[in-house]
Amino acid sequence: MRTWGRVLVALATHAGRGLGRIGRQLALWWRSNLQFRVIVSTMALCLIVMGFLLAFIYQQIAEGLVEGKTASARQEALFGTRDIQRTLEQADRTDPESINDLIGTLLRRAQQPRSDSSRELIFTRSLASSRGPSRLNTMWTAVDLSVVPRELRQAIHDDPSRQQVQTVTILYSGNRVPALVIGSQVSVPGDEPHELYYVFPMEREATTLDMVRRTFVVGSTVFMVLIGLVAYVVTRFVVDPVREAAVVAARLSSGHLNERMHVRGKDDLAKLATAFNDMADHLQNQIAQLEDLSRVQQRFVSDVSHELRTPLTTIRMAAELLHAERSDFAPATARTAELLHTEVDRFESLLADLLEISRFDAGAAVLDREDSDLIELARRAIAGVQRLADRSQSTITLVGAQGALPVPVDPRRVDRILRNLLINAIEHGDGQPILVELAGNETAVAVAVRDHGVGLRSGEADLVFNRFWRADPARRRTIGGTGLGLAISMEDARLHDGWLHAWGEPGRGSRFRLTLPRVPDRPIGLPPLPLADPGPETAPERPVPAPESQVPAPENGQPASARTGGSA
Repeated sequence: MRTWGRVLVALATHAGRGLGRIGRQLALWWRSNLQFRVIVSTMALCLIVMGFLLAFIYQQIAEGLVEGKTASARQEALFGTRDIQRTLEQADRTDPESINDLIGTLLRRAQQPRSDSSRELIFTRSLASSRGPSRLNTMWTAVDLSVVPRELRQAIHDDPSRQQVQTVTILYSGNRVPALVIGSQVSVPGDEPHELYYVFPMEREATTLDMVRRTFVVGSTVFMVLIGLVAYVVTRFVVDPVREAAVVAARLSSGHLNERMHVRGKDDLAKLATAFNDMADHLQNQIAQLEDLSRVQQRFVSDVSHELRTPLTTIRMAAELLHAERSDFAPATARTAELLHTEVDRFESLLADLLEISRFDAGAAVLDREDSDLIELARRAIAGVQRLADRSQSTITLVGAQGALPVPVDPRRVDRILRNLLINAIEHGDGQPILVELAGNETAVAVAVRDHGVGLRSGEADLVFNRFWRADPARRRTIGGTGLGLAISMEDARLHDGWLHAWGEPGRGSRFRLTLPRVPDRPIGLPPLPLADPGPETAPERPVPAPESQVPAPENGQPASARTGGSA
């Protein structure tokens, strides 16, 4: 028994899994296939309408059969009862045995069908004369007195002058079938009142209704299949052009701008295809114009950047000479020499950033990957901006991973990203502490830079990476900057197949998170660090020293500002 139980459980489990797979597949088709939804919806609605219609027709047929059977049965029972009553009144028999024989003969004779229906008879003493011994026996042909409901007998007792009818279910010829029981009271000469019941089994009517029900079921099934086929054919005329439009749109989005839909006829779908093709032509022309304009702009930026390097070199030499001799000048002239030297540095940083942006726009930026330690890169970046942090009275603390975080990256580009994020935090941190957090998991490593300055308003977390964007145009820069730093950082992160996200709230500061994959060309999955502020930070775990020997010179001159779309 236990073995059979385990077998049944295994079969039930297997069947349940199979049904679950089928259900999931149907749900997938329902969500992704318009034609499947239309066909199923059409068949379901037709099934509902047909169900109500066929139920109404079936009810009308059943009521008609029962009413017709009842009318004919009442007439037969009425004539048969009168005939038996008349025979009993004319009989000259008075002893119980003779009367019992006569009644048995009358019942058998009345049982013989006079039409295409069968009937059974029951003869019994009336409820009004049920006290004391009976002279006559209770007799029946094929069904006994148990099929007669008590309510029917009580109705005859209450109104013996009228014929009473009730529908019951009886066991007849081995089957349970509905039957009409029609009762009347008869008088037996020299005895108490008795009851005579005619039982009319409705086998023929039940068979007819079964046939009608089977016909309805078969017809409904065939009709539903035909409706499904019709819906399939009809929806093909609509769905096929829509699918073709989806395929053409996908190919257009992938760069195949010459793809067009086939136009057939002059109906609404043909007008849709024509409008789609016109839209594709217009988009192709616009894209071609934008590509030409982009190439012109990229060439212009690149040419201008290169052409400006020669006069910039001359200006730098002159500015450095003036800056070196400023002590011999008047105070106003010396201040002018210092401002000239600072702005020349910023101009040179701007040219370097413009050249870098032009490389990204032209698709010429390449990675020089090598195995690096993200913690070491973060330390170098912090050391490189330490003097700026000291000038702003901001402390930088490194927390998180204690061991190495190896990752294959381009060290120069990742260092530039980290410096831009740190400079951005110093620029907008208002002298508050800056937290640099590191973490890693099986698929990725991440570094987050958290400041407690002005923060970001709603919607600015995406705008902050735009070129030359500034949260507050009236805010004065304290470090300098080109407005391209964060934009270049975003391009560097994308070049590594990584993420660069920002979070912030006004008055609470901001948090920038860089996430890099541990293995190139593999998805990152779950980032090791949250983007939103995880809550109040703990005390600094590991301050980072910045000795002079570890402070490299800022790349391309003095670093520039963030929050204007990026820093240096």
